[in-house]
Amino acid sequence: MEKRLEFRLLGPPEVRVGDEQVPLGGPRHRTILTLLLLTPGRVVPVDALIDSVWNEHPPATARTQVSICIAALRKAFKNAGCTEEIIVTAHPGYLLRLGRHTLDTAEFTALVARAETAVREERLPEASRAYAEALRLWRGRPLAGVSGVRMEDEAQRLEELRLNAFEDATAVRLQLGDHQRVLPDLAAMVRRHPLRERARHQLITAQYRSGRRAEALETFQEGRRSLLEELGIEPGPALTELRDAILQDERSLSVPDPEDEPVPRPNPVGDPLELPPGVPRLAGRKEELALLSELLDTGGATRGPATGLITGVAGVGKTGLAIHWAHSVADLFPDGQLFADLHGYDEQLEPTTADEVLSRFLRSLSVPAGQIPAEPEERAALYRSLLADRRVLVVLDNVRSFAQVSPLLPSGDGCCVLVTGREQLPELVAWPPRAWVRLGPLSSYEAVELLGGIVGEERVAAEPAAAATLAELCDLLPLALRIAGARLASKPHWTVEHLVRRLSDERLRLDELSQGESQVRASFALTYRGLADQTARLYRRLGLLDVPDFSSWVAAALLDTDLYTGERLIEELVDAQFLDVIGQDLSGHTRYRFQNLLRLFARERVEEESAEERGAALDRVFRTYLFLAAEAHRRSFGGDFSIIHGTVVPHRLPPEPTDVLLARPLDWLEAERLSLNAVVAQAADAGMDELAWDLTLCILVLFETRNYLDDWRECAERSLAAARAAGNARGEATMLHVLGALEMRQRDFTTAYGLFTRARELHERAGEEHGGALVLRNMAMIDEMRGELDTAMRYSTAALEVFRAVGDRSSEAHVLNNMAQICLDRDDVDEALRLSEESVRVSAAIGEGGARSLALGTHRLARVHLARQEYDLAEEALLRVIHIVRGQLDMLGLAHGLLALGEARMGAGRWEQARATLRQALETAALVDSALVDGRIKLALGTAGRQCGDIQEARRNYLGALASFERIGVEAWIRRARTALDELPEEKRGTGKPGR
Repeated sequence: MEKRLEFRLLGPPEVRVGDEQVPLGGPRHRTILTLLLLTPGRVVPVDALIDSVWNEHPPATARTQVSICIAALRKAFKNAGCTEEIIVTAHPGYLLRLGRHTLDTAEFTALVARAETAVREERLPEASRAYAEALRLWRGRPLAGVSGVRMEDEAQRLEELRLNAFEDATAVRLQLGDHQRVLPDLAAMVRRHPLRERARHQLITAQYRSGRRAEALETFQEGRRSLLEELGIEPGPALTELRDAILQDERSLSVPDPEDEPVPRPNPVGDPLELPPGVPRLAGRKEELALLSELLDTGGATRGPATGLITGVAGVGKTGLAIHWAHSVADLFPDGQLFADLHGYDEQLEPTTADEVLSRFLRSLSVPAGQIPAEPEERAALYRSLLADRRVLVVLDNVRSFAQVSPLLPSGDGCCVLVTGREQLPELVAWPPRAWVRLGPLSSYEAVELLGGIVGEERVAAEPAAAATLAELCDLLPLALRIAGARLASKPHWTVEHLVRRLSDERLRLDELSQGESQVRASFALTYRGLADQTARLYRRLGLLDVPDFSSWVAAALLDTDLYTGERLIEELVDAQFLDVIGQDLSGHTRYRFQNLLRLFARERVEEESAEERGAALDRVFRTYLFLAAEAHRRSFGGDFSIIHGTVVPHRLPPEPTDVLLARPLDWLEAERLSLNAVVAQAADAGMDELAWDLTLCILVLFETRNYLDDWRECAERSLAAARAAGNARGEATMLHVLGALEMRQRDFTTAYGLFTRARELHERAGEEHGGALVLRNMAMIDEMRGELDTAMRYSTAALEVFRAVGDRSSEAHVLNNMAQICLDRDDVDEALRLSEESVRVSAAIGEGGARSLALGTHRLARVHLARQEYDLAEEALLRVIHIVRGQLDMLGLAHGLLALGEARMGAGRWEQARATLRQALETAALVDSALVDGRIKLALGTAGRQCGDIQEARRNYLGALASFERIGVEAWIRRARTALDELPEEKRGTGKPGR
């Protein structure tokens, strides 16, 4: 079962799964994770991470070390049982997606917001409980153990929030008459923070109400002394007035009695009070409410009304938020509140015109019907004249166009206008506004809280996992949540899990959420019908894809249009709130995604097109994915090397946009990784076997360099199944080869060799000479590792002839590299040198795209230099290798390079330097999960430790190496580790000097 992570910053940063703590690594890992958690859902640039970790003195390898830390954190989350991608690569850095996981700072903010709302609505017991729950989240000093200027500032900010919440909570408890029980906590607070006048005011009040009048006055004197000594100032008027009131024993110091509250004055005739009732329960929205509150602080900078705009997708709660805020500030507008629903998205009614609203507003402002002008311009003029010197709040709901709004904007700066709608209304944004709220879905916590308010908190608390899943199935949209909650409330015999099962069927989900008066499908349909034809067509066709997110080129492919038009139309869908922008990807391009319910609605609407149109659009976009992936592979290798292709003709893009998209080929593959995996799966399931296996081969370069082994296996197995189902021998052979390469990487040579043997047979039957040579090359590598050197050389020579005949220069360089290793195994060092130098020459001639081949060939050349005891030449070559693989974020290549560099430095007798290099290699190897590499590094570290006199460390590393080798059954290396252990000095075992 998928685990839920609990991220905690209100104390020492930690991550928990239930009662278990997730190991996070060292201080760098914690600093990076903390910085990402401070702004969840937002991209944190790599430069900002580097600054936080190293302040002003980052090492040259800082970017690589950050990527290593990120990979380690991802691995830690995966090991904790969380398979989803939480830390996402997004240009120019990374972002953390909370999703269904929890963050204590977000919980704290939500609870405080709930408490503040309860205070405003005079529900003091509920407010007190919410504050208490918020304060219980604190486990000590925030961000404790994480250093740096940025972290210190954030810790101070969080601590200030805690102190404010404590004081707010204490104020509520004092209003409830809880003055005796707050005394201990208040006294401790004042001792720790003697200059906080509000806390001291509360302590004095509590002491006085508890019959400790003398103590209260002494607390005042202590505060006065502290302020004079520390700041040279007298206490503020609040404290001074409180002291005077105590001396006078004023009745106002007693616990407030609700019966003493003043009766609100009635509004005079002519002051409209038109706000409809607020939503029964508003969950969350603290930040949005704060932004709206900026409307109240005009500062006199501009003339005209303060103007706010709330936009968002249907069902996200725009009207509820607007009415809730309007009620909360209504007292600030003593001349009344006007409200109008302009029906911009009403299926039954035409949008209300500004002229109609003006007529009603004028009547609300006590203008007799006979005196309302007939001409729209005169009505608008009279309306503005009446509001010129008044303070009136105007709420305009469900606005579709600026034409509906413009005549309803007052001219005086004492008024405030709040508009809601699904459109962006750029003319209104330029009015100028004081606040523009782009309303998104609720957080998981807020969504569950909303469900609890409808269904009953006990019922939801009894099934917390099901409630969280239900919230996600509703896309965290208030409308869908209220519908789901209402269904549960009306069905007391249903469990939450029962409704989850009903909603889990995507074919029925919109039906389940479109019953009664509130209908999710109908609310989407209103916006959909307002889209232009081409924009609606794009929306429908996007629903054909199973990809998690996409870039604007996908729109162009779906519509068979140019990239500029595709981007324009996709941005129109963003403006209509049908798509979300999730930021820029690693390749620098904007990425978009659906909310799930809107994806389901798009899939319903695509039935409006014929099967032929749907099939052509899907085929075209899949062939464009194939074109771009094949081109990315080609640019990564410097040519169409180390690969064969299927019969599907790629859908080519023009050269210029292709160059823009693939400016950094591996970055593009990384940005599209999840989408490419989804396309392989969708194509395979649809019987598009040729496309599926070809696309899998094209993206294999990413899986290899970034160690995405799960993706590697998933794509290959799906494509293999599709090829077999279609009787496609060539495709089957190719995917058996790919799976064999994966098993070889994971050191299961027996399984790999069996897959290669079958792949070779199928290639021979299909007459595929190039594919057969690629298989033969890998079979030779296994034979070499098994010690069957004659067979390995024979297979390599046969493969080399084919590669030279077909012009596959990358594979030519690779097989020359392997032949050099065979010669090393035979102690034919001179021939190994010749072959490795030839491999490097072939790779270098490829050009920029031959970097991977060049790194492999140069690494083998360095190994030859090591065998010849030419340690300086070996180190020089290995530094070139490390530079190449770091630039490609090839962690496995980096681990091998650092291992060899450590061995070169050992050979030169620089043992301490070698140990430092090998420790860095071991840290890198932890990210690639290769038992052989791990074991070899530990074996070398053991030898370096022994030479440095640290027998204890040597023994630990030899034992670790032996365990790694035994795990994968490599007998030659097992023998080496046992020999190294046997050769340790018996009398010194366990008694060595400290290793550092």
